[in-house]
Amino acid sequence: MPSEPLAYLLTWTCYGTWLHGDERGSVDDDHKTPGEPFLPADQIRYSAESRRLHHAPIELDAAARRIVADTIRAHCDVRGWDLLALNVRTNHVHVVVACDAHPDRALSEFKAWTTRRLREARCMAPDAVVWTHHGSTRYLWKKESVDAAMEYVVDRQGDDLP
Repeated sequence: MPSEPLAYLLTWTCYGTWLHGDERGSVDDDHKTPGEPFLPADQIRYSAESRRLHHAPIELDAAARRIVADTIRAHCDVRGWDLLALNVRTNHVHVVVACDAHPDRALSEFKAWTTRRLREARCMAPDAVVWTHHGSTRYLWKKESVDAAMEYVVDRQGDDLP
């Protein structure tokens, strides 16, 4: 196995769109090991999480998704990172990237720059929280893992969005 991962699969969600207790399952500090089950659905926890939201959940329309995608591509160009796959959905983003940065830093930079560009384009209110805290940072050590992540991001996210 190489001493450094070949790439990372980074995933993050829009604010308020995937709360703990959600019927789809979720990840918290006790349920974050790849391959292990998500948190189960829990209506009481979901309701409590919903009440703590500072504003309505954020969903990305076509214009916002285009800004996010263009910003991520531009950021990779500026940093010299190899963007291998990208899919911006209405409520989450997937990126497969080969870079010399720690995945937490790459994730943080993507979220910060996309937020900045969304606000500049007036797609988001100046005080809106756009993204959930942190996200998923999967290390991809083998070419097969990179290929599988790229296929997942490009081909297994559901129907194309308008």
